[in-house]
Amino acid sequence: MKDDLTDIRESVRALCARFGEEYWLEMDRTLGYPTEFVAELTRAGFLGVLIPEEYGGSGLGVREAAAVMEEVCRSGAHAGVCHAQMYVMGSVLRHGSDEQKKAYLPKIASGELRLQSFGVTEPTTGTDTTSLKTTARREGDVYVVNGQKVWISRIQHSDLMLLLARTTPRDAVTRKTQGLTTFIVDVKAAEGNGLEIRPIESMINHHSCELFFDDLEIPAANVVGNEGEGFRVILDGMNAERILIAAECVGDGRYFVDKATGYANERVVFNRPIGENQGVQFPIARAYADIEAASLMVYHAAGLFDAGSDCGAEANMAKMLASEASWRAGDICMQTHGGFAFAKEYHIERKFRETRLYQIAPISTNLILSYIGEHVLGMPRSF
Repeated sequence: MKDDLTDIRESVRALCARFGEEYWLEMDRTLGYPTEFVAELTRAGFLGVLIPEEYGGSGLGVREAAAVMEEVCRSGAHAGVCHAQMYVMGSVLRHGSDEQKKAYLPKIASGELRLQSFGVTEPTTGTDTTSLKTTARREGDVYVVNGQKVWISRIQHSDLMLLLARTTPRDAVTRKTQGLTTFIVDVKAAEGNGLEIRPIESMINHHSCELFFDDLEIPAANVVGNEGEGFRVILDGMNAERILIAAECVGDGRYFVDKATGYANERVVFNRPIGENQGVQFPIARAYADIEAASLMVYHAAGLFDAGSDCGAEANMAKMLASEASWRAGDICMQTHGGFAFAKEYHIERKFRETRLYQIAPISTNLILSYIGEHVLGMPRSF
């Protein structure tokens, strides 16, 4: 049955079909960045889906963006190479000045600039964001930044980054969420002038890096929103991030179910397709049901975000449910394929590694449960 997202889904599917799974296997083997794929997504308007039409974008919502990311993942591609450009928009669109939007958004929409990095996580604080140690002090028309970030993905393939730093010491504010400020950083101008970037070898090809700031100067005009209110600024980006990554997990889950179903129908053992065996059939059917249920929460959360409604609980639940469903579907797909699941030519082990990340990032399952317990159910804070 067609819905209002069918045309988007079909267009994304057609584009992804030009970059088959062998393309993604090569990117994984060589730790390469899929420049051609990202350029095509940009040219087709999919990475500018959230940017208003007046700035050269499509002027659509997170719901449409979620459909794009879902179909990218369902095709066997790796949406992690480009998803930040979408969720970072949540912060820029809602809190950026008119001057910032005019300066950056048309160039991002056209592909002249890439906004692919979100500089929040630090080695000693992780998801305890309000305890971050990176500082920015005002000196005339610039802020001087010192500190360190870790697991900052795609910065080597990005022109711009959103950076969160503390501008007022934590012990000098009433609430711990105060005193944080968000900046737009010109990555190319900053590198070698106060910014050092070091790649991290990791389990998946996510282009993650450590960042070191040593008296990096950022123009005061690059503050997004107001000084000291950066936590509120990044929350919009984080809610969009959770929703879009949840949509990617739905896409991954559907990829795994498609692969498992196809193999269960084709693989003959003891003169019968293995899919005739309930021990094979039932886990795949349950994985399908889990993914369908998670999808409902994803698009419910996206609808709330687009309406400007509070969606923190729904965004978190969508991410948790979808990431867990995709991980289970991946495990079932591996089990269905048996030994062949470990062969790179089947592509499953790559996707299995990629979807595993989302049990941990951008926020762990336990922290989501803590959020629900405290903020939704009203139980005492657990930490």
